[in-house]
Amino acid sequence: MKKLTGSEIRSRWISFFEGKGHRYIPGVNLIPQGDKSLLWVNAGVTGLKKYFDGTEVPPCRRIVNVQKSIRTNDIENVGHTARHHTFFEMLGNFSIGDYFRPEVIPWAFEILTDEEKGFGIPKEKLFITYEPHDQATYELWQKVGIDASHLIPLEGNFWEIGEGPCGPDTEIFFDRGERFDPEGQGLDLLRNDIENDRYIEIWNIVFSQYNSVTGVARKDYKELPSKNIDTGSGLERLACILQGAETNFETDLFLPIIEAAKAICHQPYEGENLMSYRVIADHARCLVFALSDGAYFSNEGRGYVLLRIIRRAMRYGQKLGIHEPFMHRLVSVVVDKYSDFYPELATKADFVSKMILAEEQKFLKTLSAGEDMLRGMIEGKKELDGASVFKLYDTFGFPSDLTAEICAELGVQADMEGFASCMKAQKERARAARGEIESFHKQSKDLLAFKDPSSFTYDSLSVDAKVTGIFVDGVRVSVLDEEGDVAFDHTPFYAEMGGQVSDTGSISSPSCSGKVLHVGKAPSGQHLHHVQMEFGTLREGDTVHLSVDALRRKKIERNHSATHLLHAALSEVLGTHVEQKGSYVDEDYLRFDYGALEKPSEEELKKIEELVNEKILESIERNTKVLPIEEAKSIGAEMEFSEKYGDVVRVVCFDSFSKEFCGGTHVANTADIGLFVIESEGSVSSGTRRIQARTSMGAYRYLKNRELVLDGVEGELGASDKDALAHVKAMEGKLDSAKKEIAEMKDRISAAEASKLASEFEDVAGVSFLSKTVDGERDDLMKLGDSLKANRADYVLLLAGKGAKGVSLVVFAGGKGKNPGAGKIMKAVAPLLLGNGGGKPEMASGSAKDLSRFAEAAHLAKQLIEGKE
Repeated sequence: MKKLTGSEIRSRWISFFEGKGHRYIPGVNLIPQGDKSLLWVNAGVTGLKKYFDGTEVPPCRRIVNVQKSIRTNDIENVGHTARHHTFFEMLGNFSIGDYFRPEVIPWAFEILTDEEKGFGIPKEKLFITYEPHDQATYELWQKVGIDASHLIPLEGNFWEIGEGPCGPDTEIFFDRGERFDPEGQGLDLLRNDIENDRYIEIWNIVFSQYNSVTGVARKDYKELPSKNIDTGSGLERLACILQGAETNFETDLFLPIIEAAKAICHQPYEGENLMSYRVIADHARCLVFALSDGAYFSNEGRGYVLLRIIRRAMRYGQKLGIHEPFMHRLVSVVVDKYSDFYPELATKADFVSKMILAEEQKFLKTLSAGEDMLRGMIEGKKELDGASVFKLYDTFGFPSDLTAEICAELGVQADMEGFASCMKAQKERARAARGEIESFHKQSKDLLAFKDPSSFTYDSLSVDAKVTGIFVDGVRVSVLDEEGDVAFDHTPFYAEMGGQVSDTGSISSPSCSGKVLHVGKAPSGQHLHHVQMEFGTLREGDTVHLSVDALRRKKIERNHSATHLLHAALSEVLGTHVEQKGSYVDEDYLRFDYGALEKPSEEELKKIEELVNEKILESIERNTKVLPIEEAKSIGAEMEFSEKYGDVVRVVCFDSFSKEFCGGTHVANTADIGLFVIESEGSVSSGTRRIQARTSMGAYRYLKNRELVLDGVEGELGASDKDALAHVKAMEGKLDSAKKEIAEMKDRISAAEASKLASEFEDVAGVSFLSKTVDGERDDLMKLGDSLKANRADYVLLLAGKGAKGVSLVVFAGGKGKNPGAGKIMKAVAPLLLGNGGGKPEMASGSAKDLSRFAEAAHLAKQLIEGKE
């Protein structure tokens, strides 16, 4: 068995699968992009979802990656067990509609057992679980060399989360031997899914081959047209196995951090100290990676998770006798260990260290006093009430999760439900105190009274500025060390207005740093910067450096200027009557709403898109004028009629082609936009239509994705660009012919069915009556009804069809004799079948949920015909 470092394991994994035709795609940022359902990226497949769900075409259908991940749902177990971690790395190989079971199982066996290319694990040490009905997997593992006695069927080996792709999985375990099985339970540990240290799961392979549907038995799931492979192997576990370590913490991935912590506290790594060291090492890794990827400490969301992590680490540091800030000293150790594969860590190391130090200094003020107070509260008790937990949190800043953990250690039950009730009551009191006023600014007396002047500069992305006001929840304060709103005497940050989103960026000084998350306006017009402090303290009167995120600003400017060109192009192609109804511009796309009674033709949209791109290629310089409003109107500047303007307005011009009232930021030259493409056009309400478009790299990626889709279509058709359309039209012709044949066949089937049912008509008061349940949809019932009623003078047909879309009901009634009419019959019988429906005297239709009372419904219909109801 190869003894490999963590770095060597990563490298060997990537090179092995590259040799099998995979493309290495670096893992994504730990902060999920565009997925608000996740706090953190927590699996290897997370960054590849866009390829699996078809949102984007993958650059290659075989992908290998190493994904940094964070899971904190069981943070209290970290340190207690050998394998729980907050931060971990997942090695993965993926097939998106390419290879499947026959390829991946032999490759898995090869990389695990091969001495030269893989990890050289003896096959006798491998035990495999599989889904009992998945005989293909069972046979393949034997075929590659795994003995049948090492294959364990488990019902739980099926990956399924709600509706959608799902399938059986196979899990690979390494047997560490009887030394880790003191009770001698052997394979029962696997069969009964018992937590143990003998059989260590090192890899999971998911065969995504079925489509899960709610209410459908698993055995009846339909196969997916395109099958996928999704695998995950934990680097830390592999390192533990290959390095022969007792736990993951004794591998080279953790030991350097533990040794650095030992150098600080001079306590041995043994006995009761083991858990403290392990918590510190795990949490140090998590903090460095998360903060380097742009997360920050805060009182909610992922920021609060990071607060929990650093506070927990500090508390375990105190158990080792460390009573001063120390976690920041471990940053360089983590960076040194991991920057060969994650070079971005080195560029953020100093900043991350400052953030951690600032949080340590803040928390140390409350930790010791809070813990003493807590111990006093629980002395001689078996339970700590929720109100006391809340008091520690609200009055003294002592975290509730630490209260719960300390109580658990001392055998005391903390009433966390009572604490949650206290928190809820506090929020309700705060809401009532605000008077339920919609506008934050309207409710704040301090903001209403704030009159200090502030100016905005268009021409610079960074300035030194003086803090003129700090507000937390609308209350003016003199100091900010967490999150709040800040005004400056001047600023380069654009405040959200006119459809353009605000800038984001940073503030900094030698003693503090913070992120500018959003910029709005105070009641008196000053730009109000919502700031999340990263470290240090900001005070009124401080001079700090303000810096706008320049790349994001450029993207917004390209989209905003393109919006002006689009408006002008719409007027030129569709007519000057086109009126702007609204717009939205951010760094990703632009949206323009305009008044129109009809949809523009494809040719008109093409002309509009071409005209905008022509103006981009003409490299028109932007000319900005500040004019009295009447003069601005006289030069033909466009204005949005829903907006209110002052006596003096700012007009943005791109030659004579586009002139608009606008306070937003723009490119200096249309050439800076690069490329413009219309993504969609549609109606949003009566008389209002919307165009969504992209520019620059966003437009390029959009077009490239469409090109990849077209390449895929051409590949399926076996046709070139020029022939693809002809192939599609030929297939449409074949499809139309097939549909005609199917329709004709259905007509013949209906006629045959009608002929067979002719003998089942009964005479009810001189009316030919038939009630029948058949298999089919509403259209099938209509065809059958037309065949049945042919050549009948007086008739009533009550038909029910069981189809994939549910149960359909149809009633036909006709002739010269008296009958109550189809609509009346339908309204009477449908409720009996837990359905509804209606229609005209000749024909009515509806739906039902339960046909168990269909005979009663037929009897009721006959009574209606006889005039008894």
